[in-house]
Order: sequence, then structure tokens, then C-alpha cells
Amino acid sequence: MSIERKQPKPKKCRVATCRASFVPLRMGQAVCSPACAMVDAPRHEPKARKALADIERAEIKVRKEKLKSRADHMKDTQKAFNTWVRARDAELPCVSCGRHHQGKYDAGHYRTVGGNPALRFEPLNCHRQCSQCNTQLSGNIVNYRIELVKRLGAEAVEWLEGPHEAKKYTVEELKAMTAEYRAKTKELKKGQAA
Repeated sequence: MSIERKQPKPKKCRVATCRASFVPLRMGQAVCSPACAMVDAPRHEPKARKALADIERAEIKVRKEKLKSRADHMKDTQKAFNTWVRARDAELPCVSCGRHHQGKYDAGHYRTVGGNPALRFEPLNCHRQCSQCNTQLSGNIVNYRIELVKRLGAEAVEWLEGPHEAKKYTVEELKAMTAEYRAKTKELKKGQAA
């Protein structure tokens, strides 16, 4: 039993100066001859250049990622974490001064990153804080603590103030945390838009 294959239907050559009728030899063939293909080629050039540029950009991104140090990954994670904190607390006033105002908000740490690196990515230790309280008033720590006790309770604040074992994150852990906080931020923003 033999399977009969359909013969392709004749087409007109895509080149405007030719327009000859031909039977395509392969799928997607739009011109009748190599000479017409040479005439038709420049129309595909912008698309081909864009594809090559996209490939090159992707390769550069991969190379840059390989060159990143642990400190670079730490910065990426910190940025993703801070963005998530600001999105999480978007409806809340500044944790220190209690005001809603126009202007820049930071992700202010109650226990500083320098003094307590173990709490760098601890959500209970970081809240939306106006830039003035965070930078010009050194965190406005007394008022920050008063508000934290209201928000979290005295027991949680005492835990934050207690001793903590230092954490040494691997590059893989940092990458995972960065991805996690970016996904959480995206989810929060999706919920706020709805």
C-alpha cells in the first residue's frame, strides 16, 4: 500500500519584476530561482540583523552574569529585597515619623546592616521609611522602635534586638532569594493593580 503525496500547487514568484509561475520544491519557497532569491534577500535583512543583535545581547548577558562576584549578587538581592519591602508597605506611613508624604521612601532597617548583617534580609527588621528619617535622622531609631512594638509586638522587637548567628550566603542562595523577592514584588504589584 503506497501513500500518495499531494503535488504542490503552482505559485507566483514574490519578486515584483518576475512574477513567473513555478512549482515550489520545498515548503515556504516564495521565489522561482536563485537569481530571484538574490533580488528578494534585502527585504529580510532588517529582521536578520535584529535576530543577530538579540542573540548577541543574550550572550553578553550570560557573560556578565558569569563575571559577577558574590558582592554583586548580594547587591542584586538587597535591591530586590528593598523593592519588595517598599511594595509590601506601600499603604503604610513612614515607620519612624508616621507621615504619608510625597517623595522618596527607603527600605529602612531597624537593626543596621553593618551592625547586624544576619538581619539584612529579615522582613521583620526592614520597613518602609521616608528618606529623611532614614538618611538625615539616622533611622529615627527611637520612633522606629515605638512603631515596631505597635506593629509587631514587644516579643518580636526583643528578638530583633537579641544576638543572631552570622549568615554567609552562597551565590546560589543569593540568586534564589533575588528571584523569590522579585516574584513576591510582582505578585504584590499585580494585586495592587487589580
